[in-house]
Amino acid sequence: MAYEHDDVIVEREGTGVGTILGIILAVIVVLAIVWFFFLGGSNPGTNNGGGTDQTNITIDQPAPDQPAPPANNNNNPY
Repeated sequence: MAYEHDDVIVEREGTGVGTILGIILAVIVVLAIVWFFFLGGSNPGTNNGGGTDQTNITIDQPAPDQPAPPANNNNNPY
């Protein structure tokens, strides 16, 4: 049985506009990632008109215990 060998010829036509657009899109995506992670895009409290976005938490400390009476009683005859 004889096998036929077909040659595939690929003709390159075009100006490479798709490659250029792909590179531009990749640069825009990288810049957006850098801005988001390193320049404060993920922190909602950095640019809110000068206000603060923090919650004030106050913790009341317990009152100090009364000191224990002295172990040596003055009424001790010893």
